[in-house]
Parts: sequence; C-alpha cells; structure tokens
Amino acid sequence: MEAFLLSTGIVALAEMGDKTQLLAFILAARFRKRTPIVAGIFVATLLNHSLAGALGSWITTMLSPDILRWVLGFSFIAMAVWTLIPDKMDEEEVVSIQRFGIFGTTLIAFFLAEMGDKTQVATIAMAAHYTTPLWVVAGTTLGMLIADVPAVFVGKKFASKIPLKLVHMIAAAIFAALGMAALLQLDKFF
Repeated sequence: MEAFLLSTGIVALAEMGDKTQLLAFILAARFRKRTPIVAGIFVATLLNHSLAGALGSWITTMLSPDILRWVLGFSFIAMAVWTLIPDKMDEEEVVSIQRFGIFGTTLIAFFLAEMGDKTQVATIAMAAHYTTPLWVVAGTTLGMLIADVPAVFVGKKFASKIPLKLVHMIAAAIFAALGMAALLQLDKFF
C-alpha cells in the first residue's frame, strides 16, 4: 500500500504544470469533449506506466542490490532537479495527429508526451525500488489522473490559481528525500 500511496502523491505533485497537464488543457480547449479525452489520458498513462513498471522490475533482476541502491538514489535526486524545470507544450503536435479522432489523438499525444518524461522515469525508479510494481503503476496512473483530469474539466482558469513553483518545490523535495534515503540506506524512510 505504501508503494501505491507514495507513487500517487509524487506523480500528482510532479505533474502539476507538466507538459501532459498542458496537453490536457490544449485538448480540452480544442475538442471540448471531456469523456474521450479522459479515457485517452487513462489508457495512454496505463500503457506507458505499465511499460515503465515492467522496466523497473526488470532492472532489479539485472543489477545487484548495492548498485541498484546507488542508481535509484541518484535517479531520485535527478528527478528532484528535473521537477524544478518547467515544461512547455507545442500545440502543433496535437494538430498533426488530430485525424485519429478525440480519443485516438489524446491516446497518441499522451503516450508520446510521457515517453522519457519525469513521471515515466519516476515510475521506473519506484517500480525498481518496491517489490510491487503493479501497485506503483496503479499509483502513478492515479497520480496522473489526479493532476490531468481537472485540467480537462476546468481548463486554464484553474492552472493560473495553482502555485506551480511551490508544488514543484514540494515534489522536488520528496524526490530528493527519496534519493538521499536510498543512498544512505534508510529503507525505513520509504
């Protein structure tokens, strides 16, 4: 349950102001149909994070526990730094795949936007750390939905009221704490 809750919280915070949240704003403004957008976000996230969870699980079979601890520690610290860098989204990317309908456009755009994104990397790292990658994937998927679904419903008005810098700093602090805990072998910390 810890893996689920921590994954949900970290990703929900890390997603605030992320390019996929910006993409949700763009799709909602362009198409104005919420159900296929939310469904596309869910399916794309579940597919992307399932692949990331499987990769994280596989990594644990390839690295010794000591090397894995260092890799995870530095990965979480890198995530902390990356979280502080604001994302941008190009609306032309959405227009180029619009021919697939609302659901298809959302699915493709979100899946591609998540490739190599900080939440995908975080999913890999958390799945490598915890022995329950399914709970990690469920948590990171829920975290994405917590951050992105409201963007579909309330649009850009909501975004201007969120103190994104503070949210990013909190998420970065959590990632940094996880990284330091891994490096210092503080397993009881997380």
